[in-house]
Amino acid sequence: MARAVDGRGCGQPPWWRYGRSVTAPEPPSEAPQTAGIVVLLSGSGTNLQALIDAASDPAYGVRILAVGADRDGIAGLARAERAGIPTFVCRVGDHADRDAWDAALADAISAHDPVLVVSAGFMKLLGPKVLGRHTVVNTHPALLPAFPGAHAVRDALAYGARVTGCTVHVVDAGVDTGPVLAQTPVAIEEGDTEESLHERIKTVERTLLVDVVGRAAREGITVTDRKATIP
Repeated sequence: MARAVDGRGCGQPPWWRYGRSVTAPEPPSEAPQTAGIVVLLSGSGTNLQALIDAASDPAYGVRILAVGADRDGIAGLARAERAGIPTFVCRVGDHADRDAWDAALADAISAHDPVLVVSAGFMKLLGPKVLGRHTVVNTHPALLPAFPGAHAVRDALAYGARVTGCTVHVVDAGVDTGPVLAQTPVAIEEGDTEESLHERIKTVERTLLVDVVGRAAREGITVTDRKATIP
């Protein structure tokens, strides 16, 4: 039962004198949960920029915890720094051998505790230390298993293929051999050069990468008999 107030305070706090109604504040609502990722790159970082742009919307549900590279002074690191994202560099030449580099890279990634690692133009093969501790997805400018490797666009043109595209796949110990998560085809047009075709692939690649990374980071990845799915 509410206490009667006579207007003179009666030892109550001052707001009682004015008849002010006060309710207890609602407990603060929890901030939306975001899934943290680390992005690895070796170049200009156009795919990174697509992820930065997507992550700026809280509804995307993903936060870029850090960006790592295998060399200094690249445009991708500058993009991350402009966006206020921590960066790190792990160069092969700074370590005794590839195994030591792989272990150092695994430690650098683990320091940020990501749920997913994204290889977005990272031009080094990841070893067992990284792959044993982290789920890594990669984007590749071809419809795997066709045209794996560093020259996929050139190889598709040289082969005379009519259709190529892009693939997002789970990284394993091989060269672009991991289970496929998603693919988007791109037609090869008469007169295409490596540059013109690659630019068209990049356009759809960025869209596909943003979609797959968002779902994979939020929901996880399941691999069964080489079939990779996002629940």
